[in-house]
Amino acid sequence: MKRRTISFQYNAPVTLSFFLLALAALILNRVTDGWTTSHLFSVYRSSLTDPLFYVRLFCHVLGHADWNHFMGNMLLLLVVGPPLEEKYGSRTLLLGIAFTAVVSGVLQCLLFPGSALLGASGIVFMLIMLSSLAGSRGGCIPLTLILVAALYLGQQIYDILFVQDNVANFMHIVGGVCGTVFGFAVRRR
Repeated sequence: MKRRTISFQYNAPVTLSFFLLALAALILNRVTDGWTTSHLFSVYRSSLTDPLFYVRLFCHVLGHADWNHFMGNMLLLLVVGPPLEEKYGSRTLLLGIAFTAVVSGVLQCLLFPGSALLGASGIVFMLIMLSSLAGSRGGCIPLTLILVAALYLGQQIYDILFVQDNVANFMHIVGGVCGTVFGFAVRRR
């Protein structure tokens, strides 16, 4: 009788690598008592001559405040990311993540100069909006895109107006807009 072996597949390299890098950033945050998060994995207005500013512009999406923040983002990333990576390809998904990271980082520095931004929420909402475009055909706008956008934007606007917390709801909206813009751009190729 032949024994079956179990093998694992690194099926979504960008999604899985993003998860592992974010996990490493969370562990480093703990080990360095927050130094790595504040110096590498959070974006905030600083001198353009500081080389770490450019690292933070991309890497703030890997930083998370704590385990719950990390889990909330990573569960959604791991559910939504792999099918999108299969549909659009790893390179395209990586480009979408980098685009969203830079746009949200620059807007954070310009619009909210007194605070820092970290976390993958913008990336997750970019992926959610991108996934609502994934099944579209021709020049049509999918009804799922309209429904997801209405529900998502409505919730974020409500939270901005009525919920007092440390959640960067505006950057969630930015992530959703990036996903929509990016989705239309890659759909036309």
